[in-house]
This record gives sequence, C-alpha cells and structure tokens, in this order.
Amino acid sequence: MSETYGVGDASYRAAGGIDGLRRLVDDFYRYMDELPEAAEVRALHPASLDSARDKLACFLSGWLGGPRLFAERYGAIGIPSFHAQWPIGPAQAEAWLLCMEKAIAEQPYAADFATYLLAQLRVPAQRIVQASGARHGH
Repeated sequence: MSETYGVGDASYRAAGGIDGLRRLVDDFYRYMDELPEAAEVRALHPASLDSARDKLACFLSGWLGGPRLFAERYGAIGIPSFHAQWPIGPAQAEAWLLCMEKAIAEQPYAADFATYLLAQLRVPAQRIVQASGARHGH
C-alpha cells in the first residue's frame, strides 16, 4: 500500500472521489431495498431515497478527507445526535453494515481499502447504537 488511508485525502481518492462514493451509495441503498435483513432500517427512510443518497455521499466525502460537501450543503452534522431521533439497536446497525459491506464488495476498490473502509464505518455505527440506547432507554 503506497498511501496511508486516513491521512489527507488518501481515503477519498481510494474511494474514487465523489463519483465513486455516489456509486457506492447507490449500491448501498439498492441492497437496503433488496435485503430482508435491512427491511426495518429501510422503513426508517422516506419512500424516496434521493435526499438520503445525496446526504450520505456528501457526508462520506468529507469523512474520508475529501471536500466537506455535507457541511457546504446541509450544515454541521453530529452523527449520533442526527440519528438519535430513531431507535437504532445492534441489529439495525448490523443490517446497515451488511448493506455497506455488500456495496463495498461491488466497487473496484483495492482489497486493503475495502477492509479499512468497512472497519472505519463500524466506529460511527457503534456510537449511534450507544447514543440511541441512551436516548431510548436501553
């Protein structure tokens, strides 16, 4: 591996920039529509995923060291507080990560970057579960 993911915009570039991230997000939400394990999480989203697609792609851009598109378009985001309006337990987090794992596998990513990205995504997923549990009395 010639670059260290997580330094500068290395992860953003490894993901294919914003176009690569939009492809990832499209595949992610396709799995969310298709996988029975994800039905409960999908039900937390509106029927149209257009806004969710844009928000997730813009968020991932800045999160991976690229342009901070989410902040430019939508303002600041606090990940746990943003998700605290919905009860997100371990099962929902695992369903979300399963969709992301399958979507990542479809991208032309280097194997080490695919592994790195999924591991990184587990961190906010666990924080959301913890924040949600505190808020929803679990």
